[in-house]
Amino acid sequence: MKQAFFILVMFSIVLAACQSAPTTSPTAAMTPVRLPVGYVPNVQFAPLYVAIDKGYFKDADIDVTLDYSMENDNVALTGAGQIQFAIVSGEQVLLGRGKGLPVVYVADWYQQYPVGVVSLADQNITKPGDLAGKKIALPGLYGANYIGLDALLYYAGLDESQVTLDSVGFTQVETLASKRDSIASIYVANEPIQLKAQGIAVNVMPVSDYVDLIGNGLITNEQTLKDDPDLVQRMVTVLIKGIQYTIDYPDEAYTISMKYVEGLKADDAVQHQVLAASIDEWKADRMGYSQPEGWNNMQNVLLKMGLLDKPLDLSQAFTNQFIPEK
Repeated sequence: MKQAFFILVMFSIVLAACQSAPTTSPTAAMTPVRLPVGYVPNVQFAPLYVAIDKGYFKDADIDVTLDYSMENDNVALTGAGQIQFAIVSGEQVLLGRGKGLPVVYVADWYQQYPVGVVSLADQNITKPGDLAGKKIALPGLYGANYIGLDALLYYAGLDESQVTLDSVGFTQVETLASKRDSIASIYVANEPIQLKAQGIAVNVMPVSDYVDLIGNGLITNEQTLKDDPDLVQRMVTVLIKGIQYTIDYPDEAYTISMKYVEGLKADDAVQHQVLAASIDEWKADRMGYSQPEGWNNMQNVLLKMGLLDKPLDLSQAFTNQFIPEK
């Protein structure tokens, strides 16, 4: 009798399990993506933190891991096919392709080139031509700080021989605060805000006020474009969605960023300003679209600097095919 009762109970459990089983097909396998972004954890990466926190990557079947590392290394790794994507600045794409790396820019994040020159107000530096004969701090002779500064010099008809470049690493704020130097190449949404928070009066000259260049965005490589365009489309879609949400809900995006950026709340007022200034550089009528004119300008700057030996086929360097219409 007990055995019959036990069999009946087990049959009921199995039947209930079968009735409650989902009828939909299993979830597709997640695609792992290591996404280098350069620099260090920072509120300026809020759209990526939002996309992770809101599940946008997960919904797109992407298992993303953010990696904070050197931009030029990430271009080389992407070009070699060791990673599929990276966040880098436009000049790095052209420099990479000039070395034979098949990297392709697929979504423009920063619609305004984020670099500029900051100077102590008593220096009266108000236009690019005022830089002649001056000593200018910058991280080094590499990256967007270097390219953006040279773009301003060329705009004013100057070249590097007419200024003194002082490589200080990423210590521009400390360098100006201590008055070791009075002028520095910086990211417009970062160092000037920190200096002003210390009560230091400064003037700022954004590169984007004088010439359109291509800023930070998402790159991939030609092999990934050929083999898995669907993954590229999903990555672009998620990035744009994260940017748009951050623009629409900056306070929530800031709160989310606190989970990913250590010590953010300790510098709350300044970091809120950094995010607001960054958002101004992301806004666009067609999110993710990169302007052909900006690529032409970037190439011209690199040619004048001697960093490119000859013009490239720019149609191979970027694409807007994954960007939605307005």
